[in-house]
Amino acid sequence: MKITKPQLNIMMATNYSLDDLRYFCLIVKLGSFKKASETLALSLSTLSRRIRLLEQSLQLTLLNRDSHRVTLTHSGELYYARYYKLFDELDCIKQELSEDRQQAKGKIKISAPIYVGKHFLSTIFCDFLQQYPEIQLDLRFSNELIDIEKQGIDIAFRTRNPSIDNWVVRQLKLTHNVLCCHANIFPHSITHPEQLEDQAKVTCIGLVPWRLKNKVTNEEYNFQPKKQIRLEVNEIHMLRCAVELGIGISYMPDYLALPLIESGKFQRVLPDWQSKEQSFSMLYRDRKHIPYRVRLLIEHTLQHFS
Repeated sequence: MKITKPQLNIMMATNYSLDDLRYFCLIVKLGSFKKASETLALSLSTLSRRIRLLEQSLQLTLLNRDSHRVTLTHSGELYYARYYKLFDELDCIKQELSEDRQQAKGKIKISAPIYVGKHFLSTIFCDFLQQYPEIQLDLRFSNELIDIEKQGIDIAFRTRNPSIDNWVVRQLKLTHNVLCCHANIFPHSITHPEQLEDQAKVTCIGLVPWRLKNKVTNEEYNFQPKKQIRLEVNEIHMLRCAVELGIGISYMPDYLALPLIESGKFQRVLPDWQSKEQSFSMLYRDRKHIPYRVRLLIEHTLQHFS
């Protein structure tokens, strides 16, 4: 393909101002120096000087000027055809970013652990969606420790050791795991976790071993269920149902167990023993550059837990 001299100049010229090139494209688009100067809030003399500098840098004449109108030279046509789409696209990106910072719309991608997430967050999220009809939530419940940066997560909820470089961590709640069983089968003879070995048990994947600490003596004991496991599940509500039916002793979060203990359906086993405090936290990126929709959900969640 034969390359003309103006096309060669386009490829070789690198010392011009992109701002001046954008001014040139706007003049052509509006068909007038005056209209362009009003849009840019620049004086006519300044705008004319900037276009002359652009032409001098390119060593080309881009515009023919007379008292009535502005027309493109052949070189000007080449430059305008090459660059106007780029500046239009940049304007669209600028508008989208402005909306991202100022409008309650768009998608928020969220990661949360299955058990704690469903219990604490479901109502919060549904209430938020009712308040902001143009925001969508992409919610991923998982007990796997995913790479939240690689997955493009906006807000992550985690329990225990949540710290991640360059992410803000806001503690929402402290929880414990406790031992409990059906109210009618409480084994009164048990005085220490080591005596749990021969008891029927219901275990949950992710909550093993049973990490226990005595509130009175501060003794710590990690119990690893190996015998008499009647049921092993990976879903915490099934765990609750099995205990409710008297299948065995279990180790479960206090936010699930305590209401059932207070209602008389469950009883605590070894009430002086429970897990250490576990923080349930919300993580999000740097405070300065959070999209408006994400900031709204952060504030909504903090308000709920406060």
